[in-house]
Amino acid sequence: MTQQDINDIKQLLGSPKKIVIVPHKNPDGDAVGSTLGLYNYLKKFNHKVTVITPNDYPDFLKWLPSENTVLKHDYQTKESNVLIQNADIIFTLDFNALHRAGNMETVLGESKAIKIMIDHHQAPDDYAAYMFSDVSMSSTCEMVYHFIDMLGDIHKVDTDIATCLYVGIMTDTGSFRFSCTTSNTHRIVANLIDKGANNSQIHNDVYDTNTYEKLQLLGCALSNLKTIPESRTAYITLSQEELNTYNYKKGDTEGIVNYGLSLKNIVLAAIFIEDKQEGIIKISLRSKGHFSVNEFSRSHFEGGGHTNAAGGKSHLSLKDTVGKFISILPDYNKALNNE
Repeated sequence: MTQQDINDIKQLLGSPKKIVIVPHKNPDGDAVGSTLGLYNYLKKFNHKVTVITPNDYPDFLKWLPSENTVLKHDYQTKESNVLIQNADIIFTLDFNALHRAGNMETVLGESKAIKIMIDHHQAPDDYAAYMFSDVSMSSTCEMVYHFIDMLGDIHKVDTDIATCLYVGIMTDTGSFRFSCTTSNTHRIVANLIDKGANNSQIHNDVYDTNTYEKLQLLGCALSNLKTIPESRTAYITLSQEELNTYNYKKGDTEGIVNYGLSLKNIVLAAIFIEDKQEGIIKISLRSKGHFSVNEFSRSHFEGGGHTNAAGGKSHLSLKDTVGKFISILPDYNKALNNE
C-alpha cells in the first residue's frame, strides 16, 4: 500500500461513511478478530459500520468486543444485502478473492462501494481499489494494526481493539509458535497488552472451552490418523456420521490437523472432513519447511492459503478424496523427502 493510497483512504474516512466489513466464509479467529478490531476503530469516527460474516463462527469467538453487532449473511440475507448495496466503502479482510465470501460473492461483486482489501494470503485477485496485501505478515490482525498505524492513529487503540487484534494474532500464529511469528509480531503483541489486552484471559477464553463431546471427537480423529512414511505424510478423516455421533459444532475440529504434523519425520499433514450439507469434503493442509501446501491445494483441491497452511475442498466422496490424495503423493515424494 503506497503513501498515496494511505492519503486517499485518510481523505475517504475524513467524513462519516456507510461502511461494511466482510471476512471470509467460515471465519476463524483472525477473520473475526480483524473485522471487529477494525469495526471498533472505525466507530470512533462516527462512521456507520457493520460487520457482515458470510456464515456463523465458533462459540469460542462470541465473547469478543462488539460481537453482538455482527450480521450473518446466511441468516440475515435481505438486511445484509441492502447494507452492502448502499455502502460507501467495503473492507474485505483475511481473504483476497470474492468467491471466498461464499454466497456473498455476487452482491459484493455488484456493489459500487469502494473496496479496500487487507489480507496476508498469496495470489490476490484484482477487485479492490486499495490493496494492503503482504504474505510475510503473521495475520490479518497484525496488518490491521499496521493499517491503523499508517493512518496515524495507534493512540486510538483501546482495550477493545487490542483484545480483538490479539485474538487473531494468537490464533493465526499457533500461540506464537509458527514461523510467521516475527520479532515485530512480538513487539506489536506487547503493545496490545500495554493497551489492555489480557493475554492469559484471552487464551483461556479461546482455548479452554472444551466440552466432553469435543474431546471425544478429537479421540475419534486421532484413532483415524494414518501415516504414509515414504511420503512423510499423515492424514486424518472424519465422516459426517462421526461428526454427528459427537454432536459436532463449528470450530470443534480446529487445530486437529496439527496433531498429524507433530509426528516425528512428518512434513505434510491433512484432515478430510465430510460435510453432507454442502456436499463437499473440507480439507485442511499443513506442512513444515519449504513444502508449499498453498501450491498443492491450488493444483489439486480448489484451494489455497499460505506456504505452510492451506485449505481446499473436494466434490468426491470421502473415500475417493483420500484415494486421490494418496495417488498424488508419489509426484511430491522428492520434495517431501528433501525437507
